[in-house]
This record gives sequence, C-alpha cells and structure tokens, in this order.
Amino acid sequence: MSNQMYPLKFDPIYQYRLWGGRRLENLLSKPLPEDEPVGEAWLLSDRKDYANEVSEGALKGTTLTKLMQDFRYEIMGKLGGHFDHFPLLLKFLDCKEVLSVQVHPSDHQKEYIPDGDSGKTEAWVVLETSEDSRIYAGLKKGITKEKLLESIKNNSVSDCLHSFVPKKDDAVFIHSGAVHTLGGTVVFEVQENSDVTFRLYDWDRTDQKTGKPRELQVHEAVACIDFNQVDIGPVIPLKTPDLKDTEKLFDNEHFKVWRIKTESDCMVGFKDEPAILVCIDGGGSMNYNGKDYPIDKGEVMLLPALIGLLDLHPAQEITLLQIAISDKN
Repeated sequence: MSNQMYPLKFDPIYQYRLWGGRRLENLLSKPLPEDEPVGEAWLLSDRKDYANEVSEGALKGTTLTKLMQDFRYEIMGKLGGHFDHFPLLLKFLDCKEVLSVQVHPSDHQKEYIPDGDSGKTEAWVVLETSEDSRIYAGLKKGITKEKLLESIKNNSVSDCLHSFVPKKDDAVFIHSGAVHTLGGTVVFEVQENSDVTFRLYDWDRTDQKTGKPRELQVHEAVACIDFNQVDIGPVIPLKTPDLKDTEKLFDNEHFKVWRIKTESDCMVGFKDEPAILVCIDGGGSMNYNGKDYPIDKGEVMLLPALIGLLDLHPAQEITLLQIAISDKN
C-alpha cells in the first residue's frame, strides 16, 4: 500500500472569529465564506472536530486523521511510534481586531487539559501588517498575580503586557504559559495539536453572533501563567552556514521551522521523517516518481517520511517555511 504515498496537499478549513477579517483572500485560492469575518484558516489539522482533507491525487478527500490511522509509519517514519495523531496544527490567522488576551497550559498541567489533548506551545511568522499592528507577548517585568488580577477589574490589562509593533517576516515564539495576543496582522501559526485556550480578558467586547460577551476563564488562565515569561520579542533567525538561502526560526521540543528564500533549486524534506512545506510567496514544484507536484503561495504540502528528500525547482523566487516535528526522545 505504501506506494500510494506522494506529496500531499490539503484543503483549508475556514473558521469564523469575531476578530477576523477578509485578508486570507490574499493568501488562499479557496473562496472565503460570504459576509462574515474569517479569523483562521486551518491548514493541517488532525482534530476530530476539524480534520483537513487531501485536495488532489489518489487520496483526495481522505482526512489527515484517516491517513494517520492507515499510513502512520509511511507518513511519520522513525517518529511513528511516538504519535497516534499528527502532533502539530498549522493555521493562517487574520487578526483584523485584537484577539482576547490569553494563555495556554503546558503539557504537564494535566488538570487544565482535556483527556487526549496536550498543552499548547506555538509560534508565529508575520505575513502582513497594518497601521494598528501590535503583538503582545509575555508580561512586563515585575507584574505579579495580584497586579494582573487588579488590572482585569479596572480594564488596564494591556498596561501589564509587554508589546511591540511587528514587521513583516518577524518570527515570534510563544511558549506555553506566556500571556499573549495580537492584532492588525496576518500571521502563519504553528502549534502543538491542541485547542486549549484560556481567556484572561476580551477588551469588553460583544460577539455579534450571540450579542453577548465571550466567556472568560480567568481562574484557569492565571493558574497556567508562567510569570517569568516577560518581554518576549521577535527571535533572531539563525543563518545556516551550509545552506545559504535558509535560516532557522524556531527549534524547540515540539517543532523546528526554517525559512527558505531562493530562486535556485534546493533540497526539501528529511530522511525517514515527515516534512511540512508552507509556501508564503512565489511558487515552485517537485518531481516525485516521474510526476510534478507544484506548490504555490498559500499552499501547504506534507511530505511523508517515506518520500525522503526532493529537489525543489522555484518558478520564480519562492519563500517557503519548512517544518519538522521534534523527536522527543
């Protein structure tokens, strides 16, 4: 059966969010739902409520969940023994308005995580900004639990948060336990495959669909905050000496992300482990078993471990994020 494997592309799943907009139209070819703010496009998700489906080829229509059941070792290679479900969740976010101030639990805070879920460490790459772009990441130094709770009562939470004005291409790492939010930006997000979010504060706004404020989880949020996570700014990309067009953005216990920007042919994929390619700009193609597999702006491609390394041929300059799953052992 394993000869069925090929580079896999997926249809995005759009999500209504009251803070969303319409800018994902610039990134994705699938039309947005009409007349409502779209905050998220889920690009690669293996969650029972939302699992992406393969968009083309022999496996078209198959969910990532089903692929992981039927072809786990072909897809995951040497990582196959570690994961029942695909361990990462990838999204584009259109944060037209600022999101709620939120925090995610870490993997060891089991009492705050539903069965079968995990904590949530995530990272962002900024794709578009606007006049009111701002990223809030971590607390300001010296903010205590008492000060934070007081600020929720008097609507001054933003005074407790470290923030900065992001630039296109900024890469920001949000470890579990870090208080965070963002607005006025379009970002790519990679995270643990988890949907556990606790809202600390939501700017006193009302959800147009329900006419009510959204629920807060202040007690849980505060319990999950790491008060040492302060003053988080953009990461400094690491140049790769042997790969002139590649820089490493993130490397942690859950995922590694490189940014490749090139007009020249280059290698993508890894030996005996999966790779995820996210095309941020431009386009190109790979040849596998005598067939061309193109990738264009806004598309996500999963290279099963079985495939290994491929040559990428840019059609013009291409900007790609290449993502690996960290081997926890």
